[in-house]
Amino acid sequence: MQATQSMSTSSLRQYLELTKPRVVALIVFTAIIGMFLAVPGWPPLVPAIAGSVGIWLAAGSAAAINHLIDQRIDRVMARTAHRPLATGALTPRQVLVFAIVLGVVSMAMLVVWVNWLTAVLTFASLIGYAIVYTAYLKRATPQNIVIGGAAGAAPPVLGWAAVTGEVHPYALLLFLIIFVWTPPHFWALAIFRRDDYSRAQVPMLPVTHGVEYTRWHVLYYTVLLLVVTVLPWLTGMTGLFYLGGALVLGAVFLYYAIVLLNPPDEFFAMKVFNYSIVYLMALFAFLLADHYLATPTLRAFVVA
Repeated sequence: MQATQSMSTSSLRQYLELTKPRVVALIVFTAIIGMFLAVPGWPPLVPAIAGSVGIWLAAGSAAAINHLIDQRIDRVMARTAHRPLATGALTPRQVLVFAIVLGVVSMAMLVVWVNWLTAVLTFASLIGYAIVYTAYLKRATPQNIVIGGAAGAAPPVLGWAAVTGEVHPYALLLFLIIFVWTPPHFWALAIFRRDDYSRAQVPMLPVTHGVEYTRWHVLYYTVLLLVVTVLPWLTGMTGLFYLGGALVLGAVFLYYAIVLLNPPDEFFAMKVFNYSIVYLMALFAFLLADHYLATPTLRAFVVA
C-alpha cells in the first residue's frame, strides 16, 4: 500500500514537471495582471478564474509538447537530463496523451466560460511555442528566441481578452514589454549553458556567434527594454508610480547588462538571468499597483 502511494506520488511529480511549473507560474502571473489592468475595478469572476486556469492548462500542454519534441536534446544537456522523458520515467505516449488532455480541457474551458477570442489566441500561442518555436525555430536560427518570443509574450493579451473580449492597444504594450524582455533574459542563460547547447547542436546565439557578441546583444536589448517600459507612461496607460518603478528596475537591469560585458566570474550570467525574472515580476507588480492607485477611492485613501 505504502509502495503504491509512493509510486503514485512520484508519477504525479513527473507529470507536474512536464508542465514546467515555475515557467508557467510566471506566464499565468502576467496573464492575471493583464486581466486586472483591463478593467477599472475587479475583473469579472468567472472569466477571470476560468481564463487563468485555461491559460495555465494550455501553457502546461505546450510545455509537455516541448518535452516530447526536445527529448533527444534533453538527454545530452546537464540542465535538462533529469526531465521525465530523458530519464525514462515517462514514455512518449504518456506525455503525448497528457499534453492532448491538457490542451483539450483548456480549450473547452476557454470556449465555454470565457470567450472564443481568448480560446483562439491561446491556441495560437500554444502552437507558436510548442510547434513553431520548439520544432522549427529552435533548431533553425540563432534568432530563435527573438522570433519565438512572441508566443511567450502573449499571456497579458490573453488575460486582457478573457475579461473584455477584445485586444486593446494597451494589451499590446504589455506584449511588447515581454517580447523585448525575452532575448536578454534567455541569452543570459544561454551564455552560461552554451556548452550544453553546443553539445546538443542547438544554434543559440553564444554558440553560433560567440559569448562576447551575445553579451553586447544582451546590452542592446536591455537598453531597448528600458525605452519600451516607458511607453505605458507616455501613452497615458500608467502614472508616475509605475514610471518610477520601471526606471529603477530598468537601471538595475542595465547595470547587470553592462557588468556582463566583463563579468567577475562565469556565474554572473546566471545572476543576470535570475534578476531578469525578478525584474519582470516586479515590473508587472508596479503596473498593477499603479493601476489601482489611479482609482479615485484608493488614491484618496493613500493620500489620507
